[in-house]
Amino acid sequence: MSDVPAPAPAPAPALAPTPGRVRRHHWIVRLTHWATVVLLAGMIASGLQIYEAYARFGNRGGPYFPSPFNDAQFPAWSRLGGWLAGALNWHFALMWPLVACGLLYLSYLVASGEWRGLVFRPRDLRGAIEMQKYYLGLRKEHPPQGKHNPLQKLAYTFIVLLGTLSVLTGLAIYKPVQFGWLTWLFGGFQAARYWHFWTVWIFIAFTAVHVALVFLVDPHSLAAMITGWYRGRFPSHE
Repeated sequence: MSDVPAPAPAPAPALAPTPGRVRRHHWIVRLTHWATVVLLAGMIASGLQIYEAYARFGNRGGPYFPSPFNDAQFPAWSRLGGWLAGALNWHFALMWPLVACGLLYLSYLVASGEWRGLVFRPRDLRGAIEMQKYYLGLRKEHPPQGKHNPLQKLAYTFIVLLGTLSVLTGLAIYKPVQFGWLTWLFGGFQAARYWHFWTVWIFIAFTAVHVALVFLVDPHSLAAMITGWYRGRFPSHE
């Protein structure tokens, strides 16, 4: 019998990691997300119809606020209401459920403590820069992250602040007498109307970038926002 030891068995091939299935979004988050999509689309469309009534910013015969949309006419398919009164009715009717969705969402974030993972803090600045470099192709490895990366935190914090600005400027032009102090704070009725209009285009730009990143970077997140469950692995974890 030979004393030569038998060769060790070859190691079994490593199994490829199987996608996981983790709970990601509470039903309140999903409900308010999709309701906001529908309500905000109606608000924007009716707002464009309202703008058609006087497609300029500033008092007649006085100084105007600069805008590339002065005297612009938007296509009929992008407007809701048919005429000024109809558009105003739609705008004011959709305003209340949209605000209610926002308050419900914020209440959930506070009650659940999830706001801690969404609020952008100064310490997130470096991570946001690294994530932006990754999106621009200047960095190959995906930076470490948890449920939300620092750039997402910056975007979500910004959009909440923008939504607040939209509501406040809307109140300033909706009730300029009752909320005279608020209208004055924004520089008067025409200035408040000007800033309210520009929040629309920022919302549209944010939505376009948001949707593009969902499909280009993390398509699983779309299903997660529908079902609440995330299939697959996050790009990386902390």
